[in-house]
Amino acid sequence: MLSDRLKKLRNEKNLLQKEIAKKLKITTSAYGFYEQGKRTPDTEILNKIAEFYNVSIDYLLGRTNIRDSADKITNSLNSNPELSEFWNSLRNREDLQLLFKQTKDLSPKNINQIIRIIKAIKDDEGRTKG
Repeated sequence: MLSDRLKKLRNEKNLLQKEIAKKLKITTSAYGFYEQGKRTPDTEILNKIAEFYNVSIDYLLGRTNIRDSADKITNSLNSNPELSEFWNSLRNREDLQLLFKQTKDLSPKNINQIIRIIKAIKDDEGRTKG
């Protein structure tokens, strides 16, 4: 299963084995053996592979078909109260989910413009209430 997943992920990125091996700081033959199922990477290399492909180790090993590591998201939320608050508000509001979906592919410049517009609206609401 690991070998199949490694081949699939590499092909999705249109990379050669030697390119990935270089990024992982291992030999091309070692990576090739992983894809052929002749060798199994140690824990350190497995972690590097998962990080490189942005998938969980469970996904690499075939224990799940979910690619994203839920642990990374959970750890990020737990370590950042502001992010956690945002996530909870996003989960509970369809309008915020729609806003996020509409803006996720925008450039940083356009996102900053939207933030300025939102701040201006909030400032205007504050003035009309006071």
